[in-house]
Amino acid sequence: MSRILFWLALACLVLFAVRSKWRGVAQPRTPAAPPRRAELPEGEVMLCCAHCGIYYPASETIKAKGRDYCSPGHAGLPAP
Repeated sequence: MSRILFWLALACLVLFAVRSKWRGVAQPRTPAAPPRRAELPEGEVMLCCAHCGIYYPASETIKAKGRDYCSPGHAGLPAP
């Protein structure tokens, strides 16, 4: 009699383990929401220096002879 109870208990444990394993696999997983991108502040317009060709913010421009320069030193030099 005790053998029958042992095997019955073992069978129940195995069935319980298999059933719980299948439940974990069968449940649909909700897809993770894509990460939101942080809103970036408006950028500043970039200008190209007439002498060296480097880009710099428009707020730092030096105007001379109808052209835009990145520094006062380049404003006096000829454009290449």
